[in-house]
Amino acid sequence: MTTSAAVPAGSEGATTGEGTVTDRLVEANERYAAAFTDPGMDARPVLHVAVVACMDARLDLHAALGLELGDCHTIRNAGGVVTDDVIRSLTISQRALGTRSIVLIHHTGCGLESLTEEFRHELEMEVGQRPSWAVESFRDVNQDVRQSMQRVRTSPFLLHTDDVRGFVFDVRSGLLREVDPA
Repeated sequence: MTTSAAVPAGSEGATTGEGTVTDRLVEANERYAAAFTDPGMDARPVLHVAVVACMDARLDLHAALGLELGDCHTIRNAGGVVTDDVIRSLTISQRALGTRSIVLIHHTGCGLESLTEEFRHELEMEVGQRPSWAVESFRDVNQDVRQSMQRVRTSPFLLHTDDVRGFVFDVRSGLLREVDPA
């Protein structure tokens, strides 16, 4: 997929012949804003759903799920793992903005499958400070989806945990496969 702000394939740095990648993004935003009209939407998602997914650039969540602007809250991080910060966002999403359903999406070929907690040690050796966060790496994507579902379902901060479903997105086929929580 290419966009007007896309960096040419094979580009390894943050600088292109036309400036930095950020410069290109800002220019793309200026074009977007020139045609923008306020849709008059509320911050509350129309479908009352929050989607937690991996930050992987291959996942176009709105297209894959048939969503439109304003339909959902989208929370993304490395692995789509349910961390304390994800619980924070989900709590705000539910308690302040009315969401009731939660969809968790991991994917095939995730980079967290090749990392270990050793990554934190390497960072500590390089920068002189151990990160306060866990890498949350995993070997079994299905088990990690189950663990994420369990973290959501047992959080005392979340009001609505009866409609929590977990999936694995296949990056080759584009299909979702539901993971049994058991």
